[in-house]
Amino acid sequence: MSKRSSAKYKLDRRMGENVFGRPKSPVNRREYGPGQHGQRRKGKLSDFGIQLRAKQKLKGYYGDVTEKQFKRTFQEASRMKGDTSQNLIGLLERRLDMVVYRAKFAPTIWAARQLVNHGHIRVNGRKLNIASARVKVGDVIELGPKAQEMALVMEAQGLAERDIPEYVVQDGATKVVFNRVPTLDEVPYPVRMEPNLVVEFYSR
Repeated sequence: MSKRSSAKYKLDRRMGENVFGRPKSPVNRREYGPGQHGQRRKGKLSDFGIQLRAKQKLKGYYGDVTEKQFKRTFQEASRMKGDTSQNLIGLLERRLDMVVYRAKFAPTIWAARQLVNHGHIRVNGRKLNIASARVKVGDVIELGPKAQEMALVMEAQGLAERDIPEYVVQDGATKVVFNRVPTLDEVPYPVRMEPNLVVEFYSR
């Protein structure tokens, strides 16, 4: 398991955007970056800087996946047929922690990862505690009995700030089916993601 090393809202302030679409985001109050130099005027970014920023934003959105893991996912996407940027998004959306988050079983991607790591998630009836495990089309993802009574889960299910996307189909309150691998325009990002720039970054 990789531990988050930085405050989750620091990404929002560094990017100057509400990356997770949460009402609590500090960007809603102050748009400058974190730290003592955060209010300095930003210089014009180079092409490399723009690509790096796109990569950091996408990587951060998926719960600050480690660089090694993220690069490996990109390399796999580039070996697949079709558009590499679409393949990359498809692979990231198939992560078990992400499907748990999309299903509104957890309020944040980090809480979703914790639910998986602590053995509260079943895939096709079997416990699976690997957050980066990939779900397949048709897989049934379900909350374990203890998780169904957690305040955290109940809070997530009542959140008005996001909806369950069409490619994750609800089957009652505690179960979803991963219906299909989504394309970029189907993924409900609160901000604009540019996986094409991530492809350019790694293809340099």
